[in-house]
Amino acid sequence: MQELVQQKFQGQNITVEFAMRYQNPSLDSVLARIEKAGYDQIILLPLFPHYASSSTGSAVEKAMKIIRKWWTIPEIKIISHFFDHPGYIDAFVDRAKKYNLEEYDHVMFSYHGLPERQIEKVHPNLTCANCNCPEKFNADISHCYRNECYETTRLIAAKLNIPKEKYTVSFQSRLGKTPWLTPYSDKVIEDLGKKGAKKVLAFSAAFIADCLETSVEIGHEYQGIFKANGGEKVQLVESLNDSPIWVDAVCDMIREKL
Repeated sequence: MQELVQQKFQGQNITVEFAMRYQNPSLDSVLARIEKAGYDQIILLPLFPHYASSSTGSAVEKAMKIIRKWWTIPEIKIISHFFDHPGYIDAFVDRAKKYNLEEYDHVMFSYHGLPERQIEKVHPNLTCANCNCPEKFNADISHCYRNECYETTRLIAAKLNIPKEKYTVSFQSRLGKTPWLTPYSDKVIEDLGKKGAKKVLAFSAAFIADCLETSVEIGHEYQGIFKANGGEKVQLVESLNDSPIWVDAVCDMIREKL
């Protein structure tokens, strides 16, 4: 992916680097290389479509802790989310077009879950239970993960002409005993099987690359749950990975900050 984006900027004075928060190549090693190069501007693009303090916030915090120790700090711009970016939406729509939606009884949009308490810190005067973001996008609430997930769903569904009654937004990968965002994806899959659904198409739009939460959790574990409750097939819509539309979208986001 990094190489494909770099190719799009061939001949321009722009270097594209890839770094990871917890694995290699590490933020420390990549930013050390960037410091030595002495760039005039740095654009930070955490690859999380929807803002959350535990993902985007954590990555930016780590980068800034490193950069603040530099003797000379260049101009820094941050792309904190892209949940509604046209290229990101179009890339998922394009992925879905290889499937005949009429063959599926239901469509599930499964996002990585978060504890409700993290969401409510964004809008302390409004609880998740009292928020209407499942019905419409609340532009007055900036950087609310749940609000952004529902808007991504509406945008993709609209482009694919999926009626509201045929899709469900849900949240996966919960941990611990505190309340997490609901409905839970595994329970949604279980209920769909019990209600007679045979084929479900699943999006995991919180991830721009296939990983354990997509290929294993949805593609394997949910398939088992679905079959155990009368269903036949859970078909995962592949993540964006190195999709040409997604590569162009990343380039567009970078150009918007230049």
